[in-house]
Amino acid sequence: MQSVTNSPKVALHEPSFTGNELAYVKECIDTGWVSSVGGYVDRFERELAEYTGARHAVVVSNGTSGLQVALQLVGVKPGEEVLIPALSFVATANAVSHCGAYPHFVDSEATTLGLDVAALSDYLDRVAESVGDVCINKRTGRRIAAVVPMHTFGHPVDMPALVELAARHRIALVEDAAESLGSWIGDRHTGRFGRCGMLSFNGNKIVTTGGGGAIITDDDALAKRAKHLTTTAKVPHAWEFFHDEVAYNYRMPNLNAALGCAQLERLGGFLGSKRKLTELYAQAFSDLPQVRLFAERQGTRANYWLQTLMLAPEVADQRDAILKATNAAGQMTRPVWNLLTTLPMYMACESMPTPVAQDLARRIINLPSSPHLTGAL
Repeated sequence: MQSVTNSPKVALHEPSFTGNELAYVKECIDTGWVSSVGGYVDRFERELAEYTGARHAVVVSNGTSGLQVALQLVGVKPGEEVLIPALSFVATANAVSHCGAYPHFVDSEATTLGLDVAALSDYLDRVAESVGDVCINKRTGRRIAAVVPMHTFGHPVDMPALVELAARHRIALVEDAAESLGSWIGDRHTGRFGRCGMLSFNGNKIVTTGGGGAIITDDDALAKRAKHLTTTAKVPHAWEFFHDEVAYNYRMPNLNAALGCAQLERLGGFLGSKRKLTELYAQAFSDLPQVRLFAERQGTRANYWLQTLMLAPEVADQRDAILKATNAAGQMTRPVWNLLTTLPMYMACESMPTPVAQDLARRIINLPSSPHLTGAL
C-alpha cells in the first residue's frame, strides 16, 4: 500500500491522460471541428454501443440531462411519480424534477448498496394498484410511471428481479448507470436491462469527457428520438434551420467526444488497475474486524469506481473522526451522499421506510480510488 499511503496528497478519484487524449483533442483544434458536429461524436457513440453491447448510444452534455431525456422518452409526464433510491447522488432526483415529475424514494439493499427490489415489491403491493395498464399510488392518486435503479459506486443492482417487478406493475424501467461503465451482470452490461440507460463521463468517472453522458438503448425508435430531442429537434436539411418541436441543446461537443474516444481505449487498463487496488485495500484492512471493504456480489463484475469502506455498526459513530483524520493527513476520503429524503427540496416527497439506506449512510467511507494508485498506469 506504499503508493497509496505515502502520497503527499491523494485525491478521491482523478483522471489519467497519458494515451491519445492530447492527439485527438489537438486534431479537433487543428481541423476546426470543436463543436457539436464532428467525427469523434459519431465514433464515440459507435464505440460506446460496441463496448456495452447496446444497439445505440446517444452522447449528451452530461448525465443529468441524459437521464431527464431518458425518462421523457419512456413516457414520464409532469405530475407523475418516479421510484428512485433514497441513497443516490442528487442528479437522480433532479432529473425526475426536470421532467416535472415527483421523486418517490425507495430503500437500499445491503449487499448491492442499490435499490432493494424485494422491499420495493412488498411496498408496491401495499401502496399501489393497477388501473388498466397504469400503476397508481393509492395515497396520492398519481401514476407511478417509472423506476430508476442506480448502480452505486459501480455495484450492480439485482436487475433481473427488478425487470420482472417493473413488468408486473407496468412501470417503465430506466437505469441510472452513471457510475457503472465497465460493470456487468453475467454477460450483460449495466444500463441494458431497461428500455434505456444513462452513462456519465464527468471528470471523476472512470472514463471522462470532462463533462458528458450518454443514453444507451436497444430500441431503434427511442434512439432516433433521443438524438432528435437532444439536438434541438432540428430537421435534417442541407441549409435550412427548421425545428419541429420544443427540445434541448444537450449536445456533446466534438472536443469532449475526442477525449472520450481516447479514454475508452484505456478502459481495460483502468478497470484492471481498479481491481488490483481493491485487492491491495482488502489486504490492508484484513486484520481490522471493525471495517470491511465492500466487494462485488456473486454473478456480477463491478467496476469498483469508488472503493468503499464499510464501518461496523458499533464504530459508525467514529465515521466523521476518521474522515477528519484522513483528510488532514492528505488522503481525500468522503462519506456517501446525504439521503435524498433529507434534502429540503425533497423532504415532502413520497417515500417508503428507508432503514437500510439510513444505516448505510452512516457507515460508508469512500477511499482514494484513482486507477494510477497501483502504479500500473
